[in-house]
Formats: sequence, structure tokens, C-alpha cells
Amino acid sequence: MKQKENLMKVIVPVLSILVAFIIGGIIIICLGKNPFQAYGFLFSGAFGSSRKIAQTLVIACPLIFTGLTAAFSYKCGVFNLGGEGQFVMGAVASIFFVTKSGIEGFAGILLSLLIGAAAGAVWGAIPGILKITRGLNEMIVSIMLNYVATLFMGYVYTTLLRDGSVPQTFAIPDSTRLAVVSKSFPVHWGVWIALFLAFAGYYFLFYTSKGFKLRAVGLNSTAAFFNGFPVNRYVLFSFIASGAVAGLGGSVELHGKQLRLMGGFGQGFGFDGVAIALIAQLNPIGTAAVAFIFAVLRKGASTLQTGMQIPTAVVDIIQALVIIFAVAGTALLKLPAIRQYINSHMGKKEVTN
Repeated sequence: MKQKENLMKVIVPVLSILVAFIIGGIIIICLGKNPFQAYGFLFSGAFGSSRKIAQTLVIACPLIFTGLTAAFSYKCGVFNLGGEGQFVMGAVASIFFVTKSGIEGFAGILLSLLIGAAAGAVWGAIPGILKITRGLNEMIVSIMLNYVATLFMGYVYTTLLRDGSVPQTFAIPDSTRLAVVSKSFPVHWGVWIALFLAFAGYYFLFYTSKGFKLRAVGLNSTAAFFNGFPVNRYVLFSFIASGAVAGLGGSVELHGKQLRLMGGFGQGFGFDGVAIALIAQLNPIGTAAVAFIFAVLRKGASTLQTGMQIPTAVVDIIQALVIIFAVAGTALLKLPAIRQYINSHMGKKEVTN
């Protein structure tokens, strides 16, 4: 039974991606273009050289962090929609530390990343505390905190740390930038941190007792409470941990790619992370894989537009279709009639084999 469920969790996202690409191909045909040639340009833009692959991985990096943020909290049965705000606050805390402390080199990078994670954890703890103490809806609180974080970031880069007449902060020193693997493969080390967190999160959730208890709270908090689990403690922990991941992601994005704060920093990463986590069935490793697919679409979109004069909106449509089909497919699989059909059908196959 468990093997069947795990198999369907893999099949649904894969089918969603395939169907989305097929419909995208139909749209491209309607535009009078060759879909095979178009997808050739799309994938060559993402995989055409080692440098392009590296750029795709860098684009995927923040999506992995915010996807893990959503996946981790959802596993505990709470809905942390504040990944974007926590991401932004992590970057804001890091830029303040780097600008004001004067600590550079490896020590400066390490401390900045830790401070970014701590800022994200504090920002994530706010909706958690309000939920367990006042019973407030965490979705509303976390969404509203996104706006607070974005507005505060705007105040920082237009006033407190403004770089002259330009509405942006000073660039971080060269010695505090995350190093890249090589000039021919310019992937900064933040990508490896994101991948490490994906595997570490998977191990924690599925191979540790604490992870089991956290998932038990997410599946049925009432049953977990009567079995002696400290439900409120796990709820708060999930907010703090997921906020720390998002804050670390914001700090990594600052040190690895953006190098300064400006308008639009972190915009859309939070809700993209939620979609990625849902498509990946809340699996941390799957979240990293889906984030990479989203990055492929984003990186290849510009090549598709320049190579075949196809608007980038087509790629946005494909991405939206992936989300719709994956979420709809997951919802359908939870219907009793469909679950019964799949179990009986697959059971017959097993007996025949």
C-alpha cells in the first residue's frame, strides 16, 4: 500500500509536467511555430553549456529555499505563507551586518548567513506564536507580514543604506561574496547549501523520531495531543525552522547573486515556493527537483523569445499548467472512489505478476 502511494506521488508531478508541455506545444502551434524547435531553444537556453547550466542552478537556488520553507511547515499541518517576508528579512539583516560590522572574509560570510537565518526564524516565529497563544489564522498573519517585510526593505534601500541617488543599498564587499566553483561553471556555494538542506530535511522528516512526531502532528493534531505529543511546541518549531530556512535563502541570494538590496528583491519567491512544495508532494528532495524544473523554464524563456519570437508568457502558461495539474491530480487521488480503483487495479496487477 505504501509503495503504491509513493509511486503515485512520483507519477502525478511527472504527468503534470508532460501534459503541461503538450498543451504548451499546442499553443506554440497556434502561434504558427514548430513546438519541437521551440522546446529545443528552451532547453538549449538552460542546458546549452556548462555556464548556462550553472546559471539555471543559481536561478533554482532561492526557489529551493522557499520551497523547503513551505514543505517543512506544511508537514506539521500549518500553512506558512510568509516565506517571501522571511526571505526578505534574512537579506535585510545580512546587509545590515555586512555594512555596519566591517567583518569580511569567511567569518563575515558565515556570521551573515547565520544572522540571516536568525532573522528569518524570528519573522517566522511571529505567526506561530500568535497561532498557539491567540488562535489567529497563520495564513493571514504570515501573508500580511510579507508586506511589512517588503515595505521595511524599501525603507532600508531608499533611506537607511541608500547608495547615493540610486534607490538601492551599497553593494556588499567582494570578500563577503559567495565563491563560485569555477569560472567555466559559476555556481556559487549557496546552491550546495540549498541542496544539502533538501537532503537534511528529508532525513529529518522521515528518518528521525522528531520528524515522525512532527509529521504525526501534521496528520492529526488531536490524536497527537492525546498521545502525549507537545503539539504547540512542534507547531512553533515548524514556523521557526521554516522561517530560518527562508531567511538563510535570502542571505544566500544576497551574497551569491544580487549583492545588494533594491526594488523587486525576493518578489514572488514565497508563493512560487508554495507551488513547488505542493507539486513535489511536500517531499524536500522532490522540492529541489521541481525548483530546478521551474528554473529551467525561466532560464530558457529568454532564449525561446529571442530564437523564435515566442513571448515568454507561453512559458508562464506552462508553469501555471504544471501547478494546476499537479494540485488537481493530488486532490483527485484523495477521493475515496479513485483511491479504491487504483488500489484494486494495482492489486490485480501484482497478483497477475
